[in-house]
Amino acid sequence: MLQTFRNAWKLPELRGKILFTLFILLIYRLGSTLPVPYIDSDMMKQIVDANGAALGYLSIMAGDAFSKANVFALSISPYITSQIVMQLLTIAIPALERLAAQGEEGRKKINRITRYVTVALAIVTAYGYYTYLRASDVLTKTGFFEGFIIVSCYAAGASLIMWLAEKINDKGIGNGISIILFANIVSSLPLIVVREFMSLGDKIMTGNTGAFITELLIFAVVLVIALAIIYFVVHMHSAERRIPVQYAKRQVGRRMYGGQNTYLPLKLNMTGVMPIIFASSIVALPSTIGMMCGVSGSPTGGFWQKFIYFFSPANPLYALLTFILIIAFAYFYISISFSPVEVSNNLQKNGGSILGIRPGKPTADYIAKILKRITLIGAIFLGIIAAIPQLATAIMQVSTQTQAVSFLTFGGSSIIILVGVVIEVAGEIENQMTMRHYKGFLE
Repeated sequence: MLQTFRNAWKLPELRGKILFTLFILLIYRLGSTLPVPYIDSDMMKQIVDANGAALGYLSIMAGDAFSKANVFALSISPYITSQIVMQLLTIAIPALERLAAQGEEGRKKINRITRYVTVALAIVTAYGYYTYLRASDVLTKTGFFEGFIIVSCYAAGASLIMWLAEKINDKGIGNGISIILFANIVSSLPLIVVREFMSLGDKIMTGNTGAFITELLIFAVVLVIALAIIYFVVHMHSAERRIPVQYAKRQVGRRMYGGQNTYLPLKLNMTGVMPIIFASSIVALPSTIGMMCGVSGSPTGGFWQKFIYFFSPANPLYALLTFILIIAFAYFYISISFSPVEVSNNLQKNGGSILGIRPGKPTADYIAKILKRITLIGAIFLGIIAAIPQLATAIMQVSTQTQAVSFLTFGGSSIIILVGVVIEVAGEIENQMTMRHYKGFLE
């Protein structure tokens, strides 16, 4: 992987894309540090630290901008939510489905609508966040003008993040949403590690040997889980199901083409990290809305408090819900990103056929059947890896309160996103390098 990045750096075209992506991330990180007027960031930071895993997870996914109530506090969430909404509406609304079938021009129109939906969601979310800030007494001034400025700053920040993500898609390397989430998680990791070591140091200084040993053991378990997740995610991304394909011989002029045997590779995790991103955004939505409406989750409270608690990381069922959503979004994402009919048609046009399967609809049905099976296996594997740290977090929070619990909150989904993004970016760089070599060969 490191050799891939070194080789890419030597090519001016790829070096320009990498530098452009890094420049966009630099702008994003600068925006994450910009304060919003009329807000006491230090007091907001104390509130987030005191509210445990729920707000801590939101802070991690926003690159610590959420906990400091900075301009980019809403992060990429409105853009992710709008994409989920538009993809669901594309299936449900015939007009949008016809647009999606028009090819590149139709996708441009859908993307334009997605931007409008993102701005609308950003305004609604910004107002909800402002309501939470006002209820938490972190505003230095309250009033219509101050509220308008705060809501405008957060909505503009979310819209700018959407624009930055699209610029990465157009002129950079990798998926814009994944790259920004990657930057957020990486920026949060050093602070979590420092807090853990500071907590261990405090226990040593106070002579609390039992608590020190307990937290040190938990921290060691967390590191083992993180390394195991990295190992399995790497193998999961490289695993594939190879379908044997044979090309018929055909004569063009005096030359004979075809006749060779090859295979059609179907990756076990063809959806990448998108099911994790979608599931994490959806499952965190009720807790976020409850937080902004001043309703906290509690297993012994009223209906809405119990409802919010069901979507809280402190609830063991939270892991099960995340697991189910990951499987659902894996099937949903593969249905809109991969077409067995199109693959079957391409094979038939090029004189290829799957051994023992007739060309046309039988080939498409056969590919779809295999795709369903490997998608289920990949989604279950992905869901287990994401759910185990969340389940362990809920159990540890019941039994003990340590900084290692907040470190474990970082695991699972976050590690999958980190490893998945690195592998996807490396794969895209390799593909572009290969295409560049083929282009030079053909010229």
